[in-house]
Amino acid sequence: MLARWLALAAVVAVAPASAQELKIGIGAMARSMDPHFTNSGPDVANMLHVFDKLILQDEKQSLLPGLATSWKSIDDTTWEVKLREGVTWHDGSPFTAEDVAFTVKRAVDVPKSGSPFALYVSTIKAVEIKGPHLVHLKTAAPAPLLPWDISTFGIISKKHGETGATEDYNSGKAAIGTGPYKLVSFSPNEKIVFQRNEAYWGKKEPWTRVTFSLIANQASRTAALLAGDVDAIDTVATQDIPRIKSTAGLAVAPSLSNRVIYLIMDSHRDVAEHVRDNDGKPMTKNPLKDARVRQALMQSIAREALVDRIMEGEGVPTGQLVPNGLFGHDPSLKTPAQNIDAAKKLLADAGYPRGFQLTLHGSNGRYLNDAKITQALGQMFVRAGINTTVETLPRAVYGTRGNDFGFSVGLFGWGTDTGEAASPLKSLIMTKNATGAGASNRGRYSNPKIDAVIVEALRTIDDKKREALLQQATRMAMDDAAIIPLYFQVNTWATRGPIVWTPRTDEFTLAMSARPK
Repeated sequence: MLARWLALAAVVAVAPASAQELKIGIGAMARSMDPHFTNSGPDVANMLHVFDKLILQDEKQSLLPGLATSWKSIDDTTWEVKLREGVTWHDGSPFTAEDVAFTVKRAVDVPKSGSPFALYVSTIKAVEIKGPHLVHLKTAAPAPLLPWDISTFGIISKKHGETGATEDYNSGKAAIGTGPYKLVSFSPNEKIVFQRNEAYWGKKEPWTRVTFSLIANQASRTAALLAGDVDAIDTVATQDIPRIKSTAGLAVAPSLSNRVIYLIMDSHRDVAEHVRDNDGKPMTKNPLKDARVRQALMQSIAREALVDRIMEGEGVPTGQLVPNGLFGHDPSLKTPAQNIDAAKKLLADAGYPRGFQLTLHGSNGRYLNDAKITQALGQMFVRAGINTTVETLPRAVYGTRGNDFGFSVGLFGWGTDTGEAASPLKSLIMTKNATGAGASNRGRYSNPKIDAVIVEALRTIDDKKREALLQQATRMAMDDAAIIPLYFQVNTWATRGPIVWTPRTDEFTLAMSARPK
């Protein structure tokens, strides 16, 4: 199935739009112009217009030179990175190694950040400046994934960053990057306007002005495209794809995503906030701390039905963290089949033959068909004997409560920043700690044995041995039902006019993906 979607993800050419201005309707808006404020898809995609990374990723997440022209390991704990010369910031000042050193120090911890970049930046223990355009990145232990780590965060100007708070980036005062576009205005939950950077070091962009408008409702996004109010939209509703395909002058550009849609479970608290006994009373013991209960939830789910009936085929069922084709995917891990009898037996073995009451939470508008998926999951849990109430919340509210560990069982999505399995293992499975591990571990799952395997993988230089360790850690996490993977999204963009759109596995909606035909 992966091959079929990769074939569909080839560049799609379509037919009208101005070669000067590009208007894009998006389903999720960045929360900040601060490139280090949060490591979420909309924010990182937004950042890439204004700020460059040392190493970039192409549409399939292969590494490309960015502000770094080359990188190599020169000993077990040192990476030498040569920086691009002749690059200027949007204010005309030169980009130098000082900016890299300042960025690494600043990106570790930004106040009020819900999902920081510390997981990737904290690998670097020191930045040694060897010249205006040469740095040595020092690590405490061998770090074979460092090039992928530094392909996740943007480089900022020391001049503007030293006094720039998040508010200054949002206002535009500190939003001075080296990227292909300059910020014109940022209106949260409304629109973002960019203008072309005429002095960009790379290939000149075809659009002099780009406007991203938030159109959260899927039907409204499609209507805006049909009416000609926008030139492109992202996260096309599955039910709208046939209509767009059959409309003259419109086209779709689908791509299998690396984003896994999954469930978190509160396996940390002794008393789970949203779990009750069958009389509606709080339980003195959290059943989700028992792996048998978590496995019962795992086995109650019909993943194929979720994809076929609710996603209308626009997804790939899974029982692991990264899709086939990405480093660390384990071909021996099969997608769990629904087995209601086995789920009931697991509950009985754990001491809950009559189940319990559970509130299942999900977002409404963050992921494709997320509210419908959550409702369907609730019905499946009921079949297994768990009396489930479903509550869906707007994206902003849901994200805040999720970051505060506010759910007992909740639906989330994770896009693999680095394009390999270490990313979800470090972020979703590892025990949360001060190094940035477990940064998005919203159930606060913890298993020291799995942590040890992941840590060993992260310092293993040999690719084959590292991949085997990542696969081992994934199998252990799935056996213990650390989280419950459901499916990988298939994302679809739609365009009108003579535009070529290149879809991306990381789901980023970028003006740089659009080209006049």
